[in-house]
Amino acid sequence: MIRKISKIGVLLLTLTFAMSCATRVEHRAHLTKEIEAVKSEFAPDKRVAVFAVEAEKTGKAYVLKGESNLPDAVQTLKNKLSASNIAYVDNIQMLPASSLGDKTIGLVTISVANLRSRPAHSAELATQATLGTPVTVLKKDNSWTLIQTPDKYLAWVDSGGIEDINQAEFDRWKAAKKIIYTTITGSSYSEPSTTSQVVSDVVAGGIFELLSEDENFYKVVYPDKRVAYISKTEAELYASWLSRTNPSNENLVATSKRLMGLPYLWGGTSPKGVDCSGFTKTIFFLNGLILPRDASQQIHTGDLIDDSQNFENLQPGDLLFFGRKATETSPERVIHVGMWIGNNEFIHSAGRVKINSVDKNAPNFDAYNLNRYLRTKRVVNSDVGEVIDLTETNVFEAAAQ
Repeated sequence: MIRKISKIGVLLLTLTFAMSCATRVEHRAHLTKEIEAVKSEFAPDKRVAVFAVEAEKTGKAYVLKGESNLPDAVQTLKNKLSASNIAYVDNIQMLPASSLGDKTIGLVTISVANLRSRPAHSAELATQATLGTPVTVLKKDNSWTLIQTPDKYLAWVDSGGIEDINQAEFDRWKAAKKIIYTTITGSSYSEPSTTSQVVSDVVAGGIFELLSEDENFYKVVYPDKRVAYISKTEAELYASWLSRTNPSNENLVATSKRLMGLPYLWGGTSPKGVDCSGFTKTIFFLNGLILPRDASQQIHTGDLIDDSQNFENLQPGDLLFFGRKATETSPERVIHVGMWIGNNEFIHSAGRVKINSVDKNAPNFDAYNLNRYLRTKRVVNSDVGEVIDLTETNVFEAAAQ
C-alpha cells in the first residue's frame, strides 16, 4: 500500500534535508587552494614527505589541523594566510611527535626490517631496511613506528625491528668502528666458531658496530646490545670497504649477477627478495650509492642516454625504464626498471632476477618490455637526482677528523 505524505510531512522532510545540506557545507574543505599550493611546492611526493594538513572553519577563523614533518612548509602556509589577512589557529602536529621525547632516531636491529604502508602486518610491503640502517623516528602507533629511511622513504615498521636512541647515542654509534657484511646471506654466531649457536641471519649490506677482532672473526654488537661473531671471510671493515667502493661498469654487473635467481618480492630491497627497483637499489647500495626507492623516483636520477631504442650508446650499469608513455589524456607511468649489462642484454627482477635481451633474434628476447621501453639513464658520475654517495655523505660513520 502506498501511503500519502501530508503537507506537514513534506515540510519536515524539506527542513531536514536543508539542515543536512547546511551541515555538509559547514564541514566542507577550506583553504584548499592555499594548502595545495604549499603541498605542491614542499611535498609533491607523499612517499618522502608528510604534509597532511586541512582547515576547518570556526566562527571567523580557521583551525589548521593534521601533521607534517616539514617545518618550512608549515611556516610558509602560515605566512601566506597572514599575508592574506586570514585568521587561523595552528593545531598542526609536527613530527617527530613530542611524545617521543629525545628518542627520535632508530637503528635497524634485525637482518631485514619489513617496512609497510600502514601500521599492520597485513599492510602492503612498501620497502625494506637492512641491519644497521639509521632512520628518523616520527611517531608511534601501538607496536608500530613511522620512520623515514636515509633515502627519505616513509613507512611503518614493527617496533621490534628497530632500536630507538637519542642524538648522543647516535653520535657515539656513528663514531664507533664498524664492519659491513659483504656475503649475500649468512649468519652471526654466539662464539668465534661457525659451529656455535646462530645469533641471527645476516644479509649483504648489514652494518655492525665492531668490538674487537682476532685472526678469523669480528666480534660485533647489535644495536639492541646482542653480541655476536662474524667470519672475516664474509665481512669487511666498513672504512676499508668504503675506501675501495667503485660503482664501475664491471662492479655493478658483477654484483647484479651475484643476485641471479633471487625471487621477486613486491616491496623487497634486500637479498631476501627484490622487486624491480629494489633490485637496482640493492646493486647500487652494495657499490656505495643509495638510489631513491621506486622506479618512478629512480627515473629522475642520472643523465639521459636514450629514449628511442637506440641502444648503441648504453654502458653496463645504465638503468632502463619501462612503462606507459604519456598521451594527451594521461601522464607517463613508470612501471619497471632494469640494468644494462652489455651484449644487448639487461638484468632485472621479474618473477625472479634474470637476464633478457632487446635483440629480436636472441633466445632470451623480451618483446613485452621492449614494447613498453621509455628511456635509459646513467646514474654513475651524474649529479642529477637524489642519489646518496656514501663516500660523500656519512650515513653510517662519523666524518673523518
